[in-house]
Amino acid sequence: MRIKAHFGGSDASIILLIAIVLLLAGGIVIAVYGLRSDPVDEVLSSDRVISVLYIIEKDQKPLSTFVLICYPKTRRAAIFDIPGEIGTLLRRINRVDRIDTVYNPNRISAFENEIESLLGIDIVFSIVVNTENLGKAVDLIEGVELFIPARVDIRDEAGLVLFPSGISRLDGDKAVAYISYQAPDEDPEMAVFRRQRFFLGFLKRQAEMNDELKNSAVSRLYQSFIQTSLNQRTRIRLFDEFTAIDLDRVNIQVVGGNLREVSGKMLLIPYYDGNLVKEIVRQVLGTLTSPADGSLTDRVFTVEVLNGTTVSGLAGRTAEILRGFGYDIISIGNAEHTGYDKTLIIDRSGIEGVVRNFAGIIRCANINFEASVRDNPEEELVLQNVEYRSDFTLIIGRDFNGRYVIGN
Repeated sequence: MRIKAHFGGSDASIILLIAIVLLLAGGIVIAVYGLRSDPVDEVLSSDRVISVLYIIEKDQKPLSTFVLICYPKTRRAAIFDIPGEIGTLLRRINRVDRIDTVYNPNRISAFENEIESLLGIDIVFSIVVNTENLGKAVDLIEGVELFIPARVDIRDEAGLVLFPSGISRLDGDKAVAYISYQAPDEDPEMAVFRRQRFFLGFLKRQAEMNDELKNSAVSRLYQSFIQTSLNQRTRIRLFDEFTAIDLDRVNIQVVGGNLREVSGKMLLIPYYDGNLVKEIVRQVLGTLTSPADGSLTDRVFTVEVLNGTTVSGLAGRTAEILRGFGYDIISIGNAEHTGYDKTLIIDRSGIEGVVRNFAGIIRCANINFEASVRDNPEEELVLQNVEYRSDFTLIIGRDFNGRYVIGN
């Protein structure tokens, strides 16, 4: 009996030792796997575009929603502003309503899915911060510098809040007040513009403070301010990628549409049943991932849009489409007459690849390059009333159906 007891004890010790070894080995495997499966590293190693959903939340609803798309290999990025009043067919509730109707602050997956469907892309990561914590984050990075074009006085519960004109560094409280207020007589687009400028300033300041944000204690504190699908290590890795982006060259594009009343609500219905925004995103992705060429990506190209038809408002509507693609519309008006049969693009950029991309948006094959037009007396009259200040002048003809040139 003693012998059996002795062997029983040895067996138990061996089993315990094996269990410990297995646990240790399993822990090592899990740790190694965790390191290898860092989501950012996976995206980088697969040469993919990174898309990040940023939500600034107020009263448990999105105050601003941005999608940052960047391609680390070329260090280029673009940002889309998603208005909450965008109307879409919400799959979850099977009706057309505001896109933010499905927003749940405790589980944003439904809202995220709707944005993916709207833009036609996959959201890789998400970051949500409410206004209270946003103020703390701004203080942590020692303020956000913004240019304020005109002095603003706001009287709120705490008294008078002053935003002087010029360049100011806003602390957390001032930053939250700046993006939250809207004067009674203010154009709503100005409030949208302020939030866009703040978001860019916030990203830029984060990049400037990136080394400080890597400090263990500071990083943990920052992590506590946000709700995210990223762990602390992965977020740091992602912010390293953002630091390489020249944010001064990033353009924020608003998802636009036609304002319509649906079931008693005013909704912004995306142009062309949502197909236009998807086309815009596809073109942006092509630009971000194309081989580096400063002439194609280092600036925003300017456009003059002239209506050469009798269709009222056609130039304005076309300008909205082009703005969606990131072009700066500096002038909208009428051509010297309304008898243009063919839509014409006059190019002054001097970069054929750029004008071809521009022409492709509306499928226009009728392009006159400024130098060649000047050399052609028969076409000189076309330019008599065209002002030489934009990269492109678009003269709309009868062959334009509001979206594309037909019959090329």
